[in-house]
Amino acid sequence: MTKDADDPAGMRKGLVNYGDAGFSLFLRKAFIKGSGLTDHALDRPVIGITDTGSGYNPCHGNMPQLLEAVQRGIMLAGGLPVKFPTISIGESFAAPTSMYLRNLMSMDTEEMLRAQPMDAVVLIGGCDKTVPAQLMGAASAGLPAIQLITGSMLTGSHRGEVVGACTDCRRYWARFRAEDIDAQEIADVNDQLVPSVGTCSVMGTASTMACVAEALGMTVPGGATPPAVTADRMRVAELTGSTVVQMAKSRLGIDRILTDKAFENAMRVLLAIGGSTNAIVHLTAIAGRMGFEVDLKALDRMGRETPVLVDLKPSGEHYMEHFHAAGGMATLLRELKPLLHLDALTVTGRTLGEELERARPSFPQDVVRPRGNPIYPQGGIAVLQGNLAPGGAIIKQSAADPKLMEHEGRAVVFEGLEDLARRIDSDDLDVNADDVLVLKNIGPKGAPGMPEAGYIPLPRKLARQGVKDMVRISDGRMSGTAFGTIVLHVTPESAVGGPLALVRNGDRIRLSVDAREIALLVSDEELARRAQEQPVQVPRADRGYRKLFLETVTQADKGVDFDFLAAPQVRGRVPRT
Repeated sequence: MTKDADDPAGMRKGLVNYGDAGFSLFLRKAFIKGSGLTDHALDRPVIGITDTGSGYNPCHGNMPQLLEAVQRGIMLAGGLPVKFPTISIGESFAAPTSMYLRNLMSMDTEEMLRAQPMDAVVLIGGCDKTVPAQLMGAASAGLPAIQLITGSMLTGSHRGEVVGACTDCRRYWARFRAEDIDAQEIADVNDQLVPSVGTCSVMGTASTMACVAEALGMTVPGGATPPAVTADRMRVAELTGSTVVQMAKSRLGIDRILTDKAFENAMRVLLAIGGSTNAIVHLTAIAGRMGFEVDLKALDRMGRETPVLVDLKPSGEHYMEHFHAAGGMATLLRELKPLLHLDALTVTGRTLGEELERARPSFPQDVVRPRGNPIYPQGGIAVLQGNLAPGGAIIKQSAADPKLMEHEGRAVVFEGLEDLARRIDSDDLDVNADDVLVLKNIGPKGAPGMPEAGYIPLPRKLARQGVKDMVRISDGRMSGTAFGTIVLHVTPESAVGGPLALVRNGDRIRLSVDAREIALLVSDEELARRAQEQPVQVPRADRGYRKLFLETVTQADKGVDFDFLAAPQVRGRVPRT
């Protein structure tokens, strides 16, 4: 490693300001030697490792084993590993929603990368918002960085049926609400849905972001799919450690990997895996840190020529461990080869195409379909527009009921989460199966944090009648593990005066996925009159992180990032199709 004063490396990077650089280095080395390190160790490339282990984050429950394997890989390659803690966000433990804290974790990651001396960093994340937060922070910090995924949990078994979080969580809970199963069975299945540490075993947001990270070139080849508790995952961790040392030595910066071609590859993969709608928000935020704007209309055009090929819940039938056994991302990427930028660079210093040539050969399997026999003929996600969503909205069409994709119905409106909780299970609720459920005020500012409440539960009285799906619309998000005919990310959100705020009970709403339209069938004159009757009161806070969040968070089409964290200049738009 070079030690030139103009290009410092290792322990010479980012010296504390004492007014005397020599003393700063002297003091730093004196203190770190208190850990028992020698000058020989301190003269090696310094590799930071983010420790995101937390008792509140079972998705990262294998963190001790991952850290050990990463450190082993770094030392075998001649580097000095230095682990440090950052915020860890557990999806089902962070109130009001983990999305509210994603930007905070990204800032924590960015500032720790800037503040502490390291030549490169290993980002260890898995649970839904941790991977995007780390990629956002690393993109802004600009260091050589590599992503290590914690890995998915194993599947469980309930009364002879394979089950796994969290698509089956929602399916069994819906059956319980419909009184199809009793309290004993819901308690029994609760013990089997999460049989090990790790992220959800379906193509939810965590698995989606793992696949997206590999498609971006930010993981070692094969880094997305090994389950958390397997030897394969530990080998990936060791390889990650040795790879990052080479990145440090060659100064392979993140800006050479997160290019427009990388983002287009990631979007292509997102569509082909039937991935989580959340990934669009996260990719938009990561791209924004690199100076790229996401063109939702172009993304939709890309989706029309990119079929869903991965047969995983909630769009298909299998689980992540089956995807891994089928060859993982290499199997999928080979099928997508004609649609990818094979010259995009990866963390190995080789291109995506070169890595595919080096991957193990294909073999017969039934999880990744050939393009001629897809799970779904178009990409899993469609982008909608119309007078109800001038800035766009999203639907996961591969997980929706085909019979509801072209639908017109009467709006049944809930003004917010409290209103929903108070009335959704009432036998007096005026609702029919062909109505459209509308939930307001769960967008970035309205909730705040854009919670995953867009998966509006079916009214209990309809669930008892056997109703399985309805058209549901909100300005919030839903879990990638969820399913149904659900319109999300309506932009602008209702809390800032978007048209969704003006919807009233009894209005007619038309959904046409084929025409990519979501329309409120109310005249412009009537909507203008309603807007005058109910002036906007944008949410505010007096202090703290909530104040920062509400004053600076952007809308879904800008990634729900803080406006001051985006790159200062726009370099281009992605995808370019």
